[in-house]
Amino acid sequence: MRSFLIFWAGPLSFLWGWYFLSYYDLSGGMYFFSREMHDLVFNIYGNILGIAPESIPPLVARACIVDTGLVFALIAFRRRKKIIAWVKVWRANRVAAAANAATAYSKELPSASVS
Repeated sequence: MRSFLIFWAGPLSFLWGWYFLSYYDLSGGMYFFSREMHDLVFNIYGNILGIAPESIPPLVARACIVDTGLVFALIAFRRRKKIIAWVKVWRANRVAAAANAATAYSKELPSASVS
């Protein structure tokens, strides 16, 4: 599972690292991170796909979000027994805390006696 996450997060971090460094032209003297390279890459992809180059980053972002959701759903499915046990403990603690708060609150209230 760890290698699966590495092979998922590695390319995503590389992609978005390159995207934001090249978008803001933080090249550090390397052409790979320059704004020229950024525009060239998206022009090539735009010509290949037949769409405007400006519309590609939102499409890639949406695809990354869907992929991330699928990865987290897979992880949750594989660990569902641990997650269900954790939720049961969490709910029991919440109920116990609410009951303790209710009894503490009722002890703090003075009794209303009519004289």
